[in-house]
Amino acid sequence: MQAFALFTARRALLISAVALVAGCAQQPSSQTSKEPVRLMTSGGFTAAHKLLAPQFTAQTGIAVESAYGSSMGSSPTSIPNRLSQGEKADVVILARGALDDLAAKGLVKQGTQIDLVRSAVGVAVKKGAPLPDISTEDKLRQVLLNAKSIAYSASASGTYYETQMLKKLGIHDQVMPKSKKIVTERVGTIVARGEAEIGLQQVSELLPIEGISYAGTLPDSVQHYTLFSAGTASTSTNPQGLEQLLKFYTSPAAAKAIRDTGLEPIAKPR
Repeated sequence: MQAFALFTARRALLISAVALVAGCAQQPSSQTSKEPVRLMTSGGFTAAHKLLAPQFTAQTGIAVESAYGSSMGSSPTSIPNRLSQGEKADVVILARGALDDLAAKGLVKQGTQIDLVRSAVGVAVKKGAPLPDISTEDKLRQVLLNAKSIAYSASASGTYYETQMLKKLGIHDQVMPKSKKIVTERVGTIVARGEAEIGLQQVSELLPIEGISYAGTLPDSVQHYTLFSAGTASTSTNPQGLEQLLKFYTSPAAAKAIRDTGLEPIAKPR
């Protein structure tokens, strides 16, 4: 009787263990059950985001669903248009002025904006072409006057180029007729194809493009820095994941990837 009782107890224990293992197998892990963070970013922060997002996911188990578009403009893929058409997001990263416009329209929650990085405007030419000397204001002026064609972006750096920079240089009327605003592509892509002799855009948007040579940043006297900032989209449904993402993107651990893509981190750790 004692041996039978012992056998029965062991059998019951084994059945319980099997049931427990089966139950655990049916339950999703805490990592796979986490809601992804939906992020929209403009080109200026895209390269940094593509480096940081996998690191964030590896550290937290939270996936990042990414969408890309320009900070402004009439393109169907611009972030303002995507949000206006009802596309959902948790966090939006783009030029600060454009982000504030979205907040004024109710597409981003007012008061959630934080500045992440700043980006300078740079110059590029087709790979193999002589690098222009743009080290001083006078030399930049001559380069632009001599160029047969110039491409500039439809975002913040392009707005500065066409409304302020050329006027500061005193060559607006001579240079604008041979300048082309690029709406749906990166400026570097146009230059790489040989469709423009010179391209001007945020450094972080030029560096990832193959087929071009980076000539450097504009001289300090005519340089224009764009702030890229994050804000909570009005359609956000994942405040916890969003907060974790922003905590990581503003951390010292993220600073190297940000600098490697031509940006300067300016956010205080959260």
